[in-house]
Amino acid sequence: METLPASLIGDKDTSQPQQRREENPHENLKSTTEIRQQPQDCPTEILELRVSSALASRVLEKPQETEKLAAGLQGDSVKSPGSTREMPEPLPASDLWYCPDGSFVKKIIIRGHGLDKPKLGSCCRVLAFGFPFGSGLPEGWTEITMGLGPWREGTWGELIEKCLESMRQGEEAQLQISEHPESPFRLKLASFTQGRDSWELEASEKEALAKKERTRGTELFRAGNPEGAARCYGRALRLLLTLPPPGPPERTVLHANLAACQLLLGQPQLAAQSCDRVLEREPDHLKALYRRGVAQAALGNLDKATADLRKVLAVDPKNRAAQEELGKVIIQGKKRDAGLAQGLRKMFG
Repeated sequence: METLPASLIGDKDTSQPQQRREENPHENLKSTTEIRQQPQDCPTEILELRVSSALASRVLEKPQETEKLAAGLQGDSVKSPGSTREMPEPLPASDLWYCPDGSFVKKIIIRGHGLDKPKLGSCCRVLAFGFPFGSGLPEGWTEITMGLGPWREGTWGELIEKCLESMRQGEEAQLQISEHPESPFRLKLASFTQGRDSWELEASEKEALAKKERTRGTELFRAGNPEGAARCYGRALRLLLTLPPPGPPERTVLHANLAACQLLLGQPQLAAQSCDRVLEREPDHLKALYRRGVAQAALGNLDKATADLRKVLAVDPKNRAAQEELGKVIIQGKKRDAGLAQGLRKMFG
């Protein structure tokens, strides 16, 4: 902190004799009091007020978990002067960035420059440290293209892409990931080419990109990777949803395929919602009716499941999958009814 200029506090006149001070004790006391009451200049670090981490964590579904991640980035504690208690040195909130979905917290190690950030189609030169084998990002320098390429199919690729979208050129950051809180990872963005936001793309470009995502998603699904397939279908849908209504018929197929992935991933609620989107456009879509029936059965909504499966069999009586699933639902319903009847007998018997 810079020392205040002498002109701001008054020059000290050493040529006046001590006797003059003694002759005006009240005046001296008043001036001394005024000097003592002047507020001290706050350090620059304190003057730079920033948003607290608690406020930033409100946007997350698990604020306690996010606060724990942020605490892991706080660094070593420091001792305050004149005290033996160790106090943690808080990180400025401007040096922390919380991913909105709560998957990671980013601590800026070296600030980047400029205002631009990587967008769709940007070719990024990045340096990675500490990422596990199989993350899709090799250790050391590599070049990746935002929105394109197999590197983004896994969980790590999706996370890295989210982080890069928040970085500026020259920025280096440390990531604290919720699934790996004990292992911080580093990522440096050396440079990137100019990309485009999705709203800047022409309708034909969006449809072409969505088609590529759908094709890749189908390949992953057939290879036994429903999680990667679901990501591809989801990205394709996000591109097509920005088109004016009613949108291309491709959306119906993508929602139906996404529902199949969600069933395999144990997400019946999401699968039912995806099927609803299909049936809003095509009420007699057999695959969507069947998959919604399976999802409703998994959720315990047996009456709704029975209704959907019977609709499938009304159009396609030889549909073996629907026959088997309806049989399971009927057995489930009988067990439920038997349990209810037994409970009523105990209550009134």
